[in-house]
Amino acid sequence: MNLHSILLELTLIIVGAACLGTLFLYAKQPIIIAYIAIGMLLGPHGMALIDDAIHIEQIAHFGVILLLFIIGINLQPSKFIKLFRETSFITLFTSLCFGISAFLFGLLLRFDIHSSLLLGTSMMFSSTVVGLKLIPTTTLHHKRIGEVMTSILLLQDILAIIVIIFVTGKKSDYILVTFGYLIVKFVLLCVLAFAGVRWVVIPLLEKFSIIQEYTFLITLAWCLLWAEVAHLLGISYEMGAFVAGLSIASCPIALVISEHLKPLREFFLILFFFSVGAKLDFALELRLILAAIAFGGILVPLKIAIFGFVLQSSNESPKLQEELPVRLGQSSEFAILIAFSALSLGIIAKEVAMVIQIATLITFIISTYLVTSKYPTPISSQPKLLQD
Repeated sequence: MNLHSILLELTLIIVGAACLGTLFLYAKQPIIIAYIAIGMLLGPHGMALIDDAIHIEQIAHFGVILLLFIIGINLQPSKFIKLFRETSFITLFTSLCFGISAFLFGLLLRFDIHSSLLLGTSMMFSSTVVGLKLIPTTTLHHKRIGEVMTSILLLQDILAIIVIIFVTGKKSDYILVTFGYLIVKFVLLCVLAFAGVRWVVIPLLEKFSIIQEYTFLITLAWCLLWAEVAHLLGISYEMGAFVAGLSIASCPIALVISEHLKPLREFFLILFFFSVGAKLDFALELRLILAAIAFGGILVPLKIAIFGFVLQSSNESPKLQEELPVRLGQSSEFAILIAFSALSLGIIAKEVAMVIQIATLITFIISTYLVTSKYPTPISSQPKLLQD
C-alpha cells in the first residue's frame, strides 16, 4: 500500500463522513450512524472504492487505545478498585444471562452446539467504544453513573480477552491456570507502569512541563508503550492503555493531558466506526439476515431489562437504574473480533460470523438512537441534550 493510496483512502473516508454526517445532522440523526454507513457505502461490500479495510481498521484501533487511556487518566486507582468490587457481580451475572439468551437463539437457528456457544459468548458484552463515546465527559468522570459504567465495561473487556484467548487456541488445559496467568501478567503490568510513572514520568514532567509539545509527546509515548507491552503479554492493547492512563492519574497535569488528546481520539474513532461498516457483508440467506436483524432488535430491550433488574437489586439510585441500562444496551465490538477470529481459524461458518456482525451492528444503531433521543450526549442533534 503506497502513500498515495493511503492518503486517497483517508480523503474518501473523511470527506464522505463529513458529507453524510452533515445530512444526518440536518435530519436530526446520530452522527455515529453516518460513520458506519459511509463504511458500508465505500467498503469492499459496497461501492468498493476502498477494497480492503483491514489496514484502516488497524489505524482506527489507535482511537480505541486513546479512549481507554483518557478514561484511565481521569480515574483514581483507589476509586477504580472499589468500583470493581461493587460491580463484579453485576457484570458476571448479566454477561451470563446475555450469553445464555444468545446461545438459545443460535440453537433456534439450527446452528451446531459449537457455533451456538460462540454466538453466546460473543453477545455477552456491551460496547466500550459506543458506550463511552455517547456519554458526556463530565458525567463519565465526575458522576456515579460514569464510574459504574466504566468499571462494568472494563471488567467485560477482561472477560472478552479470556474468551478470545480460548477461541484463538492460546490456552492451557485448564481454565483456572489460564486465568491465573492472565491475572499475574496484569498485576506485573500495573506494577511496572506505576513504578515507571513514579521514577521516570513524574520527574520528567516536573522538569519540562512548561513545554506543551513535550508533555503531549511523553504522555502519548507512555500510552503506546504500555499498550504494546500489554499486547506482548497476551492481554490487550486497550487494557495496557487503560493501565498507562491510570498510572498517570495522580499527576497534577493529568486532566490537561486528557483534554489535549481528545481531538486526536475523535479522528481515529471516525475510522473505527468506518471499519465496522466496511466489514459488513449482507450476502446471506434472507432468512438469516432477517433473523440477525430480529435478534439484534430483541437483544437491546433484553439487555436493558436485565441490567435494570440487577441494578435495582443493587440499590442504585432510580436515575442510574433507568439511564445506565440504556447506555449499555448494545453488543460489543469484541463480538465482531471474536467472529473474525473464529472464522479465520475455521471454527465457525461464514454464515454464523455474519449473523454475529449484523446483529451487533443492529444493536449499535438501536442503542445509539435510544441514548441520543433520551439522554445527554456529546453528539446529540437536540440542543437540550447536547453536552460534552
